[in-house]
Amino acid sequence: MKHKRQDNKETNRPRDRFKWKLRGLTDIIKKHKASFIVYLVLRTLVIIALVISLLRGNYENAFFCVLSLVLFLAPAFITANFGIEFPSAMEIIVLLFIFAAEILGEMQCYYIRFAHWDTMLHTVNGFLCAACGFGLVDILNRNPRIKFKLSPAFLAMVAFCFSMTIGVMWEFFEYSCDMFLHTDTQKDTVIHMISSVALNPSGENSPVIINDISNVTVNGESLGVEGYIDIGLIDTMKDLFVNFIGALVFSFIGYFYVKSRGKGKFVKNLVPTLAESAATNDIATEFDAESEEAWRVELSDIY
Repeated sequence: MKHKRQDNKETNRPRDRFKWKLRGLTDIIKKHKASFIVYLVLRTLVIIALVISLLRGNYENAFFCVLSLVLFLAPAFITANFGIEFPSAMEIIVLLFIFAAEILGEMQCYYIRFAHWDTMLHTVNGFLCAACGFGLVDILNRNPRIKFKLSPAFLAMVAFCFSMTIGVMWEFFEYSCDMFLHTDTQKDTVIHMISSVALNPSGENSPVIINDISNVTVNGESLGVEGYIDIGLIDTMKDLFVNFIGALVFSFIGYFYVKSRGKGKFVKNLVPTLAESAATNDIATEFDAESEEAWRVELSDIY
């Protein structure tokens, strides 16, 4: 009889786990109803675009669609595996950012159609990355098991540096794609003046300046761009600069958020926090450790 009861428990475990996961998913949807609706709408649009791309044989656009669908799952994946929860407002911004970058930017050529589309996305990226870095460090800062406390100024500085590091790594990625895959992710800019020491006939470290460039000829053929192509340098520096602005703005706002400890609703809606289940597990672990220590002290007193 004892073995039969154990067998029944074993057979019921998968069913109970499924019910527990379904209940957890329902609770998450209720808590983040707005972001879930945005997720469903964007996912539907991407799936439609994927089907159209496959029917037309445009596999590059199909790749961007699949990439977008995978990236849409990133917030849920992080929450499920690392216990870090994104506020609904931030999750919506992340989903819209992915859609704007991959579907509108790459597939619909918004990077070319609209001059400042890339600039806008890099500014938002700097802001969001600063929010993520701020939230991650703030979680550690408020964890009773971690033995260090950062001041609001250092917390803002870490968030700023985190965002800038992500921005620099992304530019490394773009450069690598252009160098090895011969893409054009670092968009070129047409300029009308250059200064370069490579053009100095004497070999001295003194730049030669050429003004009013109206045409460039390569291998006997005119490029037809009415100027000189800078090969992505200005685009890279502009991306880093607007990333700098976004990171600086959020770090400044985050500093005062920590000073007032959570009174600002704006930052609270953008900063990732520890999920309730993870926070409960931390408290339980800490309580168990304290109970075990007390039990050991009592035993030592007895013996």
